[in-house]
Amino acid sequence: MSPTPYVPPKVWTHDAESGGQFSKTNRPTAGATHEQTLPVGKHPFQLYSLATPNGVKVSIMLEELLELGHADAEYDAWPIRIGEGDQFSSGFVEINPNSKIPALVDHSEGAGVRVFESGSILLYLAQKFGEFLPTDVVARTEAMNWLFWQMGAAPYLGGGFGHFYAYAPEKLEYPINRFTMEAKRQLDVLDKRLAQARYIAGDEYTLADIAIWPWYGQLVRGNLYDAAQFLAVEEYTHLQRWAEEIAQRPAVQRGQRVNRTWGDEATQVPERHSAADFK
Repeated sequence: MSPTPYVPPKVWTHDAESGGQFSKTNRPTAGATHEQTLPVGKHPFQLYSLATPNGVKVSIMLEELLELGHADAEYDAWPIRIGEGDQFSSGFVEINPNSKIPALVDHSEGAGVRVFESGSILLYLAQKFGEFLPTDVVARTEAMNWLFWQMGAAPYLGGGFGHFYAYAPEKLEYPINRFTMEAKRQLDVLDKRLAQARYIAGDEYTLADIAIWPWYGQLVRGNLYDAAQFLAVEEYTHLQRWAEEIAQRPAVQRGQRVNRTWGDEATQVPERHSAADFK
């Protein structure tokens, strides 16, 4: 006998927690829940983040800039523990009204520039330093195409497939099937693209690779949602090749550790203030 179907009320109300791993931090309103001033270090850039796929995009970007010798890309990285509600502090909401990590403040620009949303931060840094974004209009547009593809696609992977497959309080066939279909379609999009080019936007490593790898590269490497076997990721041979090549980059290896507060202690750099923190 099938379970009783859910009948939505005429007007939805937030009467109870929705369940699942992140239920205590989900709410239908914006704004701060408590007063808390964010710490500020000595470097031009202050990153407030956590080592989620969205978060490590920015720490990887900053480490890549430092790898190229941009000393003025030095940064302090402070953990925002989203499971404890740090993203709802008054200090964080002032930087990002949407209460999502990552968020960045650039103190080298006057009173400071706030930058939020991971794609916006990558673009801001690429333009500021003239790196990882081609100057040729065709190549630049291709990189931007894929950057915005990732921004639109990842919610289906994370909030859709990842949520219902890994985090929802109960396994439900319909949403898992629905979002697995989309996750595999997206993997196929990338695999077909990478059959044509070394990197996502062509022959050059760009901000598109930096944006996409933490989600899809880590997924096919078996490091996201414990779903590699379920998704048969070995089918995507071109995507696998790309994912492994990116994983070998020293800046990527460092960037993944920034604001990481779980797992093997050797992989964690909860706060990052200098290169010495990786030793």
